[in-house]
Amino acid sequence: MKEKLLISACLTGENCKYSGGNNALPEEQLRKLRTHYELVPVCPEQLGGLPTPRTPAERRGEQVITRDGRDVTSEFAAGAGKVLGIARDQKIGKALLKSRSPSCGRDRIYDGSFTGTVIQGSGVTAQLLLEHGIDICSEEEISRLL
Repeated sequence: MKEKLLISACLTGENCKYSGGNNALPEEQLRKLRTHYELVPVCPEQLGGLPTPRTPAERRGEQVITRDGRDVTSEFAAGAGKVLGIARDQKIGKALLKSRSPSCGRDRIYDGSFTGTVIQGSGVTAQLLLEHGIDICSEEEISRLL
């Protein structure tokens, strides 16, 4: 039986990105991942009740704010909690998450100014998973998993 790997659904080609598109990994990388892991795709924003497409959001401190000023922190927190629940229920200890995302980014995220500026910090879901001992890497460091 293969080890399970949480993965940002947008990285698998699901059209759940804020714009309605995806961030699909190259097919070769997905194929390699599937030979080593059973992939468990998750989209914290959708799990938290946000639609696709949706207004872009960025993290400002502990809040998540959309470009038009709406506070969506509670939706992001709800989605993070559901992702943690999936990880616990399925005994998943590793995740491959989308870099710089206000949900999934680990160590580096956009700063909340919507100018493309990146700062130190983690997305809401990544932070919660890290606090519960789940090993996270981004698509930029996928070699750690292969």
